Amino acid sequence: MTPQERILQLRAELHGHNHNYYVLNSPTISDYDFDMLLKELQQLEAEHPEMHDPTSPTMRVGSDITKEFRQVAHKYPMLSLGNTYSKAEVAEFFDRVKRSLNEEFEICCELKFDGTSISLTYIDGKLERAVTRGDGEKGDDVTVNVKTIRSVPLVLSGSGYPSEFEIRGEVLMPWSVFDRLNEERARNEEPLFANPRNAASGTLKLQDSSVVAKRSLDAYLYFMLGEDLPAEGHYENLMAAARWGFKISDTTCKCSTIEEVFAFIDRMDSERKNLPFATDGIVLKVNSLRQQKNLGYTAKSPRWAIAYKFQAERAVTRLNEVTYQVGRTGVVTPVANLDPVQLSGTVVKRASLHNADIIEKLDLHIGDMVYVEKGGEIIPKITGVDTDARFMLGEKVLFISKCPECGTPLVRVDGEAAHYCPNDTACPPQIKGKIEHFISREAMNIDSMGPETVELLFNYGLIKDIADIYALNPEDLMFLPRMGAKSAENIVAAIDASRQVPFERLLFALGIRFVGATVAKRLARAFVSMDALMAASLDELMAVDEIGERIAASVREFFSKESNVELVSRLRSAGLKFVAEEEEVLDRTEILKGKSIVISGVFTHYSRDEYKAMIEKNGGKNAGSVSKSTSFILAGENMGPSKLEKAEKLGVPLVNEDEFLAMLEQ
Repeated sequence: MTPQERILQLRAELHGHNHNYYVLNSPTISDYDFDMLLKELQQLEAEHPEMHDPTSPTMRVGSDITKEFRQVAHKYPMLSLGNTYSKAEVAEFFDRVKRSLNEEFEICCELKFDGTSISLTYIDGKLERAVTRGDGEKGDDVTVNVKTIRSVPLVLSGSGYPSEFEIRGEVLMPWSVFDRLNEERARNEEPLFANPRNAASGTLKLQDSSVVAKRSLDAYLYFMLGEDLPAEGHYENLMAAARWGFKISDTTCKCSTIEEVFAFIDRMDSERKNLPFATDGIVLKVNSLRQQKNLGYTAKSPRWAIAYKFQAERAVTRLNEVTYQVGRTGVVTPVANLDPVQLSGTVVKRASLHNADIIEKLDLHIGDMVYVEKGGEIIPKITGVDTDARFMLGEKVLFISKCPECGTPLVRVDGEAAHYCPNDTACPPQIKGKIEHFISREAMNIDSMGPETVELLFNYGLIKDIADIYALNPEDLMFLPRMGAKSAENIVAAIDASRQVPFERLLFALGIRFVGATVAKRLARAFVSMDALMAASLDELMAVDEIGERIAASVREFFSKESNVELVSRLRSAGLKFVAEEEEVLDRTEILKGKSIVISGVFTHYSRDEYKAMIEKNGGKNAGSVSKSTSFILAGENMGPSKLEKAEKLGVPLVNEDEFLAMLEQ
């Protein structure tokens, strides 16, 4: 067999295994065997670039190359559906359809997936393009990211599909992935995703498709459009799509009477808590495409479809105990430990209580029967207490006064909701959290280390702070549990490479309270060196754009501590970059100082990221949304209609890229 023949064989095999695993949920080989086949294909494709195929299974792993998303007009507008919240309104919809058609009809009942809408175009059985909903008229081309979603077929199987058609659906983040991702973000004290929908939407718009691939998104398809569809019925077209390899929900069914529709609603309302993904309702569609055409559309939505929204899901369970977690910055978070209860596809045993004020407001007592909600929330939260169920009043829950890890009295800053432990140099979870933050991708990017390795090194006494990392050598590591010579060498090599990380990321990595990545960048560019920053007064710090008193005071407090000064000195001795790169310092101006600028549209001369860098280099601020404080919009082609409308309403001027570049030249 030639290498070219083997490539084709491997592609066919891997497409089949992907379908079996991610669509049918019935894998026929182990994960290891799959990875070995994929690795073989990657190697063969690298050796034979003439065999490049944009639909190869190797496209699933993504790339770290930054790409701009261009806007694409939808061939068929992506309209929203009208919402109902009661069975009476569903019955009204059913009666309206009946009166309008004056003939027999069927309703296709489907789950309403709580994700982000996507439109997929296939030509000759291959995925050609994937576009977000956008404003309904046009959306972003996210094909490179959608190719990483393994339940989306890159090449269709079977036969009978049109030469060109569009199929729409919802990109989802399963509950298990969402929970894992937020646990990871919580450990790093990063902002948590509000719900799986936001997480899926945010992931789909990431510029790094290799990160998208790691997020394990899923996709269910629910509507087909085209000139030559296989059937006259919507349901029948979905069944055909399932045969071609698309993931179609097996809960989808046809109903002929309103009683059957109500039975479907009741069944799904009960079963949705066991589903592996978030749902927020039911979609009802007239099944016949001919009847859909006859019913037509209003200005905003089709007359032949409607969405029924579920009530927010909650459960009742017993509060057994309240424990406390200490984060990297010392913030202490109370956690309710509960009797296990099924909620939104997962078994809930713990729920956040957020802070002392929430505990007091709920008037919690141990043994209380509490109401827990998860639908669309970050993590489960307690929303109330069933006081009627109290037959023996347990101990009242009072927020602790000392750190549960080191015993230090807790501190609460005026105006803040959280309590925190001030013992940042000797409180174990704070130390480990600071180390995990220091090595994270956005900071020093020591990617061969992870939370488990940090825990191991800390427990064995090999590291007690971030500076100890640079004293490690392979001999220290290779005899640790689950650590071999190769792993030890990889860790030390990654540590050595981190010495080249720019000053602004080192500043972020220090974990100074309130100094995130953006603030660290502003401070690094304003003061250029660590020495200048350490010597800066409160007023000098506050003179930097967007640095208020709280951030400035935190920076001063950090560098006023002798232990931190010593830590920074050891990092200097380790050879880390304490001065901003020369190219970052040169050519900086204040032409745009004080200006808040929104970028929108597609550009010719430079990418959006390059324009953002120009704005920052010239003293301006990049803003994500239009407001009355926006100085102007840097407007390219296909500017978003909502931003344009808001700009006109607020009188915000538009500046094209030629005018912007001329502004900088002046």
